[in-house]
Amino acid sequence: MISLLILMLLSALSSPDSTSLTRSVCKSTPFPDVCFDSLKLSVSININYNNILQESLKVAISEAVKLFTLLSNTDGINVIEKQKGTIQDCNELHRITLSSLNKSLARLTATSSPKMADVGAFLAAAVTNKNTCLEGLESASGPLKPLLVGTIIAAYKHVSNCVSLLSAAASGSREKLHTTNNGMSWISRKDRHNESDYDYDDDDDYNTLTVATDGSGNFTTITDAINFAPNNSIDRVIIYVKQGLYEENVEIPSNKPNIVLLGDGSDTTVISGNRSVIDGWTTFRSATVAVSGDGFLACDIGFHNSAGPEKHQAVALRINADLAAVYRCAISSYQDTLYVHSFRQFFRECDIYGTIDYIFGNAAVVFQGCNIISRMPMPGQFTVISAQSRDSPDQQTGISFQNCSILATEDLRNSTTVKNYLGRPWRPYSRTVFIESYIDDLIDPKGWIRWSGDEGLDTLYYGEYANVGPGSNVGGRVTWPGHHVMDYYEASNFTVSEFITGQEWLESTTFPYDDGV
Repeated sequence: MISLLILMLLSALSSPDSTSLTRSVCKSTPFPDVCFDSLKLSVSININYNNILQESLKVAISEAVKLFTLLSNTDGINVIEKQKGTIQDCNELHRITLSSLNKSLARLTATSSPKMADVGAFLAAAVTNKNTCLEGLESASGPLKPLLVGTIIAAYKHVSNCVSLLSAAASGSREKLHTTNNGMSWISRKDRHNESDYDYDDDDDYNTLTVATDGSGNFTTITDAINFAPNNSIDRVIIYVKQGLYEENVEIPSNKPNIVLLGDGSDTTVISGNRSVIDGWTTFRSATVAVSGDGFLACDIGFHNSAGPEKHQAVALRINADLAAVYRCAISSYQDTLYVHSFRQFFRECDIYGTIDYIFGNAAVVFQGCNIISRMPMPGQFTVISAQSRDSPDQQTGISFQNCSILATEDLRNSTTVKNYLGRPWRPYSRTVFIESYIDDLIDPKGWIRWSGDEGLDTLYYGEYANVGPGSNVGGRVTWPGHHVMDYYEASNFTVSEFITGQEWLESTTFPYDDGV
């Protein structure tokens, strides 16, 4: 599709008719009429894909501002929330979208070469924000709900078009979306040392805050420490959480970047909540710990949701923040344990427990050396590890498991009735891969399971490469067009260096990582 688009552009460039050029460029976007109408008055004859994308982004920002005004006045919209946090979710997510669009335009107009990887991550996150908002609104009611839903859908058509135009622009400039500098401001050199050397005392040089349930720290709750942390910090703010059980729901908003949570061990420093969909929360808002601040790091902490399997969706950890990394943590719930919502993320040597779709979302995320542990579901249920939600072939998102261990709890291992699968397609372009991992015999020989009918079976991308263990045999796998037994080259596309530009930002975290296959 991209090659055809480039040919059309080259053909149009030979013509003085900028209207014809604009129509040709817009033809292969998801919403060509919207694209053409928004660009026909602003695009000059001397243009290239970068200019077209910039103009499209300006229109998307303008429409996003209008939607932001509407969402900010939801008291007058008369939409009845049936789940707690529905409108709050939409407001928060759209605020992040507006920021992402502005940052995308800034990256493209920078005097140095455009940072396509950043723009790709920002735009994919924006589309994901729209989907999450609409999912929450499905349970809402009220006479003006259709107006709100329609306005959201219309505004985000421009964002979807920008995602498509970005792919064309990157191809036209021969620049991969996943191999550019990220442009993130990181901490000063003084903090770039081995994490085992972190000084947990109150030291202004390291911006350290201490939380302890017994009152021996600066705060007794993590929430109080987050609230005290400076807004929009360009340096990391280290929050040392002493051993103990912290029964609270923690939110790290987008204006609190570079927060670092350090514990005494994933089984001794534990954050626990019990929100769930059954108890009235949206899936997004059910998270025990919810992270929207970019540059988030966590080490040696347990993130738990104790709602139980009968409460359905109950998130332990949600991350919708860019350049986030989690090391030596335990993340446990049942359904929807870990919400890797959006942007670029990395997990290393973590233990992740759940039953159904327990690693889900639309981030570009790599798991390395993690224990992925399925646990006993309710009677009549099966288990599914992943539910990735990419809904466009142009989004550079997906879930990559590398050198992980796919295991089961003892009671599930002893069960002869429960079926267990690697993943299912939440959306039609779902993308998940398992690379050089150990897969135990709990996994059904078919490996993967449908979401609904045949939807997505020919557009998804499910890959397996050089896995070992009794459940790794690909001979009996599903025969869907979207399932791939990958070679080395294909697998290398889903590594830290290629998939999440990890070589540009993970070194400063001091967390270990492998950059290739």
